[in-house]
Parts: sequence; C-alpha cells; structure tokens
Amino acid sequence: MKGDGMASDAFDSELFSSADEQRAYEEFCERQERAQTFQLDAPALVCRWRMAKRQVPLLNRHIRALSQRTVNGAPLSHNMLSWAKQHVEWSLAEGDYTDPDGVLMLVIDINGNAAMTVGSYEPLGELTAGQLTQRAEDARAEQAETGVAPEVLCAVQEGALHIVADADESLCGSMTLVVQLAETLGHDIVFASSSDSLAGARFLVSDEHGVVLAADCADEAAEDLRFARTLQCGVAKLFS
Repeated sequence: MKGDGMASDAFDSELFSSADEQRAYEEFCERQERAQTFQLDAPALVCRWRMAKRQVPLLNRHIRALSQRTVNGAPLSHNMLSWAKQHVEWSLAEGDYTDPDGVLMLVIDINGNAAMTVGSYEPLGELTAGQLTQRAEDARAEQAETGVAPEVLCAVQEGALHIVADADESLCGSMTLVVQLAETLGHDIVFASSSDSLAGARFLVSDEHGVVLAADCADEAAEDLRFARTLQCGVAKLFS
C-alpha cells in the first residue's frame, strides 16, 4: 500500500508547528514508502486490525494503543504514528486488494522500518475457554516485549467484567472499547493478574476477532452470558 505524497509547497499550520517539522515528517514518509519496496528485516512488531468496507472502524483506538507500544525497548516516534494513521486514512480506500472486510497488518521491523498490507479475514471458529486462555497467554508474552497485548482474556462473573491485565496496563484498541461499553451499561470493572482465579462466562477480546465467547460457557449464569453477548454484539456491529 502506498500513500499519497504530502504537498510541501506551503507550511500547513493546522498540522505542524513549523515548516521544519513538516519537512521532517515528509522526509520520514518518503523513507517509509521506499522501505516498502524492499523486504523488511526481522519483524519487531506486527499489529492485525480488522477492517470493514475498506476502513478500520477502531482506527483512533488502535493508534492510541500503538503509541503505548515499544520496538527495541523504545516508544514509536510521533512521525511513525502520524504516518501509520495517514497511511490508513489515505491509502486504504483506494488500495489494490481483494477483501474489503479483511485484516490490515502493520509490520515494523527491528530497524524501525514499517509496511502495511491487507489479508483476508479468517474467523477463529469455536474455541473452548482453555484454548482462549492459551491465546491470551501468548498475547501476554507479546505484551512483555512490546507493551500492549493484542488479545485479552476476560470473563463476566456476577455482573462484573473481569479482565486479565494490570489496572495500570495499556490496553489494545478493542479492549478499550469493551471497557467503555461495560462502564456505559453500569457494570463494574475488575482487573486480575492471572487467569487462575477467573470464573464465569469467559471470552477473548481481540483487535482482529472482536469478542469471542468460549464455546463451553453455556452453563454459566444466564445474566452473565447475556452481558457477555451484549459486549460481543456491540463490537460486532462495527464490522457489519
């Protein structure tokens, strides 16, 4: 995917504080475009964001979460974050790809070069609570390296939303939406350091797959299941 070049004839005071800042950003964009014509080095970060109708519905949340991620122990630069957002907004609608409801993949390599591509979306299918827990544990390993887990294990127990994450942890874009939905509906939020004490209707919150309920949660309390399905439907509406 290639983005349109930014005009450098005049200083855009709405976006940049100085002409030098604008030139620096334009040079950064040019380097990223050149990097995409070559093979990237070993990936240090891969983000997979679900699309709908050639857009990324949770883009602003994803970009905020991206700003909390690190590559090689350092936060991403302001130019990288701006380039990523601009690249999606300007290029996705006209990109040459076959699945308008696919998955946008942002890859940043160990040298700080970035590229974006679009792939087809493949649903997870039915997974047990144990299988969802394993996916979340794999995501926790990514969180330890990059600062944000792309998938988070949750459960509804006695009407409260339990999240396997630290209370001060930066959450992925989809998880921030689920938290906001739960708070808007008047439910308590409880953070847990591990899944060992987790009970109730379990589900996974994923930037790629939305809210995925465990296939074996049918025996949980009816009210808890109803709330979990409400969260699932609330996120799914963005992609319908």
